[in-house]
Amino acid sequence: MIKDLPENNVEDVAIAVVLESESPEGKQWNVYLINLKNERIETVLVSSKGYGLKDGEDVKTSILRHSMGDIEAKGYAQIEAIDEQIFGLTNEYWLSYYINGIIYDKKFIFLPESIIDSNLIRVPVINKPGVMIG
Repeated sequence: MIKDLPENNVEDVAIAVVLESESPEGKQWNVYLINLKNERIETVLVSSKGYGLKDGEDVKTSILRHSMGDIEAKGYAQIEAIDEQIFGLTNEYWLSYYINGIIYDKKFIFLPESIIDSNLIRVPVINKPGVMIG
């Protein structure tokens, strides 16, 4: 049955962990969905969770579900704030959206310790430093 489903490849959509601000007290990070397409994506849903080892213990965060509505062409939307303390975990985002009534979905995974200064780029559309998976 799964083999009968069409293969709807997700292209020109990215998730980025973006550095919003930096102060002596710490850094503030947010996670964004970025629509790099020249068309709107509709009925956008994102679920997020973190998991892995921290101090030798298995850790799992709560699964959060975000209903984001529509995101315009070359637009973006904030999914959630993210704390630096969970950068050592695997952070997973499952995206679903529609274009012309056809559903698309994709899993984006930020591996432990991948959100580090040496991996920062200038995130397109948002124009701030961050780590992006497309």
